[in-house]
Parts: sequence; structure tokens; C-alpha cells
Amino acid sequence: MSRTRNAIVATGLLAFAGAGLVFPFYMASRSSKAKPVIDSSKALPPQATFRGPYINTGSRDIGPDHRTYPKKQ
Repeated sequence: MSRTRNAIVATGLLAFAGAGLVFPFYMASRSSKAKPVIDSSKALPPQATFRGPYINTGSRDIGPDHRTYPKKQ
């Protein structure tokens, strides 16, 4: 009984791990046929433009970028 139960648990774990490994490939192939998440022909939403400069402020390897860039219109 114990050997059979171990085989069932091992099979379940392998199936779960396999599904976890295949899922990103499935989502990538499915979403490539659909419309893109971000439409580059439209302007960014206010939340994305607000968050943009602050994404890398906690970086300790090179620090924040002190250069100023002209705003594209």
C-alpha cells in the first residue's frame, strides 16, 4: 500500500511540475496570436508615466541616472 501511494504522489508531483514548466510557453504562444499588451501607437497611461522614473531608484550597483533627457512628444 505504501509503495503504491508513493508512486501516486510522485506522479502527481511530476505532473504538477510539468504543468508549471509548460505554462509559460503556452501563455507565450497564446498571447502572440492576440493583440499585444501595450499598444505602441498610443500614449502610455498616467500610471506608467508616473512610475517610470522611480523604477530603478533603489539600485545600489550604479546608482540613479543624473542625466536629463528631453521629453518626446
